[in-house]
Amino acid sequence: MNRRTFLSNTGVFAVSVYAVPVTRWLARPGASAAPHDAPQLRNDFAPSAPVNRWLSSPDEAPAAQTGRGRRVSLRDVEELWDAAEEARRWDAKYGGGNAKNASLTDYLQQRTTPLLSSPYTESIGRELFSVSSELSRLVGWSHFDNGRHALAQRHFIQALSLARAGGNVELGAYVLSTMALQALLRGYPSEAIDMCQGAYERAKTLAAPRVLAFTRLIEARAHARANDPRAAATALAASESLLDQAQTRPADEPTWIGYLTHARLSGDAAEIYRDLHNPKAALNWNAQAASMPANTSTRCVGIRHAVVGTAYLQRGDLDSGLHLGLQAVELLKRVESTRARDYVRGVTSALEPWKGEARVQQFLRHTRSQLAMAV
Repeated sequence: MNRRTFLSNTGVFAVSVYAVPVTRWLARPGASAAPHDAPQLRNDFAPSAPVNRWLSSPDEAPAAQTGRGRRVSLRDVEELWDAAEEARRWDAKYGGGNAKNASLTDYLQQRTTPLLSSPYTESIGRELFSVSSELSRLVGWSHFDNGRHALAQRHFIQALSLARAGGNVELGAYVLSTMALQALLRGYPSEAIDMCQGAYERAKTLAAPRVLAFTRLIEARAHARANDPRAAATALAASESLLDQAQTRPADEPTWIGYLTHARLSGDAAEIYRDLHNPKAALNWNAQAASMPANTSTRCVGIRHAVVGTAYLQRGDLDSGLHLGLQAVELLKRVESTRARDYVRGVTSALEPWKGEARVQQFLRHTRSQLAMAV
């Protein structure tokens, strides 16, 4: 499959696509990935022959790679991690459809692939494959956020394979939980639950508590989408407990999971109870959620306004629901995110009992004009 076809094939989400790569990762989360793990990705991110030979090794972490050319240095790897961090900042502020995120695919191809083909030591090789996995995950996330779900799946599969190849079980669990989040938001909560539980079980003796907390938090969200309040509460409590443990082991944690705090969990918990149609619990959790700077976490703050606004509407409070709905629209018109607009649709759906009121009609017209979306 040529690269143009790959990049233009946005397609539709198919949860069955995840079955084989997820099973392989669960069987050997830290083993080298076989070349056939994600063959459809190779023209978008094409390691050279030495890298493919390395990927085919079934039981070894990345060995030192020799050959001609400049040896990959720690500074090269740090540059890639810096690029990943910058991509996360832009994504949070401008959404997955922003111009810089759109160039991340080219960066992955033009900067990372040559490094994978260069000489490196074993320790640098581990880091190189790990950061390549995170960059691929971020490309997948930007596609997911912008509604290009088939492309997102391919990059997530690639990220999982690279984490596996780099022997990074911790990052693999994070990637797999991100894949589960996509699955649950696309209407497959049962599959998402299986993926999260598998990620947790395979990583529980190797991953930092904060990483494991993320797997249990996404599991809780999936149980809520499956309308299972008891299982959702159990998984949420487990996530809280793991975050408590994380306070005593901060030095052991990867930097890329540092954003997950108790205050951030509270925001997700509000969404969990909104999905369970328990507005009282949703609003109680929201009261514990820390305020976030809207100028840097624009999409997250806008989504939270939409979630809490919907909870108020579930409780019958039209004034508060409309107020937060308007705040969500004002923030989310600044970002390119199909996912964020889906949360605004949650507000407009919850307004159905009041659809005949003039101020509701005004809100709907305002939403259509500001977000260019059907409501």
